[in-house]
Amino acid sequence: MLLGVLVLAAGGCASTGVSLRSAPDNPLTDRLKLTSYWGPQPSDRTTQVLRVCNLDGDLADDPRRLLQRLQESIEREPSAEKVYAFSELAYLGAKRAEKHSTPIALDLYGASVLYAYHYLFDRRFAEVRNPYDPRFRGACDLYNGALEGALRIVCEDKELVPGRTKTISTAAGDWDIQCVLRGNTWHPEDFDHFEFVSDYEIKGLENHYQTHGLGVPLIAVRRSHRGEPAAAKYYPNDLSFPVTAFLRPSPTISQPDGNGPHGNAPVHHRALLELYDPLVTTDIAVGDRQVPLESDATTPLAFFLSEAELDSLAWAGLLQPDKLLQMRPGRPGQTDPIMGLYMMQPYEPGKIPVLFVHGLWSSPMTWMPLFNDLRSSPEIREHYQFWFYLYPTAQPFWISAAQLRQDLAEARGLLDPRQAEPALDQMVLVGHSMGGLVARLQTTDSQSAYWNLASHEPFAMVNADEKVRRELQSTFFFQPNPSIRRVITLGTPFHGSSRSNQTTQWLLRKLISLPQDLVSSQQKLFRENKGLFPTDSLLRIENGVDSLAPDCPVFPVMLANWQPPWVKYHNVIGLVPYDGCFSSLVAGSDGVVTQESARVDDVVSELVIPANHSTVHSHPAAVLEVRRVLLEHLAELRGGPADDVMTAQNINHGGHQRKRPTTEATNASNQPQRAQRYTEVR
Repeated sequence: MLLGVLVLAAGGCASTGVSLRSAPDNPLTDRLKLTSYWGPQPSDRTTQVLRVCNLDGDLADDPRRLLQRLQESIEREPSAEKVYAFSELAYLGAKRAEKHSTPIALDLYGASVLYAYHYLFDRRFAEVRNPYDPRFRGACDLYNGALEGALRIVCEDKELVPGRTKTISTAAGDWDIQCVLRGNTWHPEDFDHFEFVSDYEIKGLENHYQTHGLGVPLIAVRRSHRGEPAAAKYYPNDLSFPVTAFLRPSPTISQPDGNGPHGNAPVHHRALLELYDPLVTTDIAVGDRQVPLESDATTPLAFFLSEAELDSLAWAGLLQPDKLLQMRPGRPGQTDPIMGLYMMQPYEPGKIPVLFVHGLWSSPMTWMPLFNDLRSSPEIREHYQFWFYLYPTAQPFWISAAQLRQDLAEARGLLDPRQAEPALDQMVLVGHSMGGLVARLQTTDSQSAYWNLASHEPFAMVNADEKVRRELQSTFFFQPNPSIRRVITLGTPFHGSSRSNQTTQWLLRKLISLPQDLVSSQQKLFRENKGLFPTDSLLRIENGVDSLAPDCPVFPVMLANWQPPWVKYHNVIGLVPYDGCFSSLVAGSDGVVTQESARVDDVVSELVIPANHSTVHSHPAAVLEVRRVLLEHLAELRGGPADDVMTAQNINHGGHQRKRPTTEATNASNQPQRAQRYTEVR
């Protein structure tokens, strides 16, 4: 029973990641019979072009001779049909050549890409190009499929490197192809290697976000390197991110020396292989047209999740928090702690941080479904950047809140040492379960209320070394962070959870291994300050589960503390849907937190949704609510109410609270009718 409650309380998502496909996903497979017994076959329309041009040939032989003859026909009498046929035949030849000669396959794939490009963009064919013709989509698929085939060969030789040039030969001449970054927040040195999206199937993330267009979606795996930006210390190990590759031919350059076919000077071509971040660039200009990029934002995320060490740290955070205090490889020559802030994308000045704080027995991985959904919105993506916080949930949540205050101050000093970046002063915190309490304490003025829960004597009387005194002071004396403007809490026990009772606390004391430094320093503190800390002192609460007990004295103090007027609070509450079975065990709650415990008076919006504790932060209604709040935040910044920015130096302790609406979301039988929002109209 205890294990089941804790698993539910954890709020972790199901195992998330990717699995290898038996064969890469390819829209050309059926159309060109790529897997048939007789091997790849041209389409009927391409066969007809060859027949009309008197170019019937056998692709089983060297296809380059047939392509050379077709190229000569194109030069004599250009047509879109011939160009399309060339691209298709080159692609089929490349598929056959893969088995015995990768250089030939690479050249043929390159030719297929370039001729598909000409079919789609050559102005000579503008009047006959028909976007409703299946060939138009076929040309897009040929472009993408042939480019992917070429990139696979290049990646095998580890030659797909930003800044590097690769030369291939085609029937129309040689091509120098240079790899460059475009519309990208990453640096050339960040790229270690690439994986192909088409090789993987997603598991654990219900929503798959992709766009259709031109280009090859890739998974780029990052590496650490010297000279990387300071924010790189917040990147997790083995971080992967989405990239779309697009090949763009440049104007032709004729070589005056040497002999080409039929005595003509050979033609030399150049092209750019452009690597785009599809989270930044969704479409590109090709001539006078805007072309959407083919992209996949979800598979690279799932690929990272399948490799990430963070998923396993949920257990360590509760049962073995010492592991979170270990060091992990950071920037070259340095190390960074495992716990703390994490970023999945480079820091971008001008974008507002949204910081996710996980709950008990959890990790940043629990936020990936919500992160995946929010990042799919162009407007959200354009104005917000997403950060994550990892902390050991074995310790009382007010200690974690103190560490988060320090980590945010350190991040601000690192990212914006001159305090000149206004977007960092519009931060939004999103907390689930215990994480909601950690987030809430970032916007509270402690005065002496918390220290009074620890001791009846003045803080000046504490006898301890300077390090311990600093830690005690940061934990019990603090002011609201002036950069945080909104706090969204989901399934948060503002009045504690009845699941934390004497039985669960006793059992978990047997399981939880607190950090040795914390235990030894606490014991020393008690020895050297006899009589200063009573038996009911807040310092006697040793672990995170005990700190969530309904009788924990922090809750009434936290809710009674003065809240700054520049912060707006939003709350989401889960109620387990009524199913008639065991409903009495979870009635009026999400299975862990009761509705009354999850309610708080000073919110500007409250949403009750039919979800249990482990899914309340990924439920579609919760995703829509978080998205609504973020868009509302943007709207107010653009032209809403006057900005009431205040700092810790000019705080007015006059108090500012908003009444919680009293309307209920459920009927007398406690069966949720539908998710409803309660917003006070001021």
